[in-house]
Amino acid sequence: MPIPFGATWGTLLERCEGLPEDATLITPLTNSRFRITDVREQRIIIENTDTDASQALQRNQFEALAQHTADATEGYEIEQLPPKAEPYAAVLALHPQYVLDQQAGTIIELDEPDESAVLDETPHLSTTTTDDDDQEVERAAPDVSVYSDMLLLIDTLEREDLTVLDGLDTPVLINLYTLLSDVQRNANDLRKEIADVLLDRVQHDRPTHGQYGSVQRTTRQNRSLKDDETVLNAFEDTGIDREQLLGVEREKVDEALDVVSVPESAVYDVSESEYVRKAEVDEERKETRLQGLKDRLAVSDDPEAEVLRQEVNRLEAEIEELTEFSPGSAFADGAE
Repeated sequence: MPIPFGATWGTLLERCEGLPEDATLITPLTNSRFRITDVREQRIIIENTDTDASQALQRNQFEALAQHTADATEGYEIEQLPPKAEPYAAVLALHPQYVLDQQAGTIIELDEPDESAVLDETPHLSTTTTDDDDQEVERAAPDVSVYSDMLLLIDTLEREDLTVLDGLDTPVLINLYTLLSDVQRNANDLRKEIADVLLDRVQHDRPTHGQYGSVQRTTRQNRSLKDDETVLNAFEDTGIDREQLLGVEREKVDEALDVVSVPESAVYDVSESEYVRKAEVDEERKETRLQGLKDRLAVSDDPEAEVLRQEVNRLEAEIEELTEFSPGSAFADGAE
């Protein structure tokens, strides 16, 4: 039985009122940012963070969007929204029964409310930590190895022209190769840790979407040969010469399996393991988002932007020290 919109509206108002004061919502198509400034009985007041323009989102329009979403079997396409109506989708997705599928460009009504996805896994909602005086606190660098490597790599990439690698000096190429290797290794370690956590959150039946891509649960089959005697005994009555299998090399065993009816389970211990694989990447969205961040940093007077500029300057000095070539004799002379 469908839930009356009055109940849906009441829950949505509670969600809006429960947001942190610094919560910023992001529209799904144009990536415009806005904040909820007031919650009333029949409307929700929002303010665009870039233009300071206010807009009243009416209850009856939310009800119409909810009905369109309920009628759409595969989600209501956000592109069908009238101009300036994008915020309705972003706000409605705060309700635990609605999810913005950024990858598909739709808003979906779930069969059952998903309480955990509202604030913890909502890609169109961001918050900024504030202190008691409601001033932005300088953000701390995350304590993960890949972060420092990436900052060094980004700085190097910004200072060098990579359009013609043959034109770069050897020390520069060595620096780039070293940093790329470190980023790859540390990023892969972090990726594996994240994948372990995602295994408990994603399902086989459909991809789970984020802002930049999607993942899904997949089963991988692992095979390992049983001991030599077990494998040889399995082929004993098949006409396969034991000499052909001596050493029980995997390649030889697979060749033998191709021509006889010995079951795979007789010679292989077969197990399955769960893992998360990358299902899709939205490169266009990534490029748009990155360009927007670069443009905002270039013109912003925001204290956080200034912090980033200072960080780049500090890194520049560190990079020169870390990547400067020093002869081995310099270290030997200083050794005790």
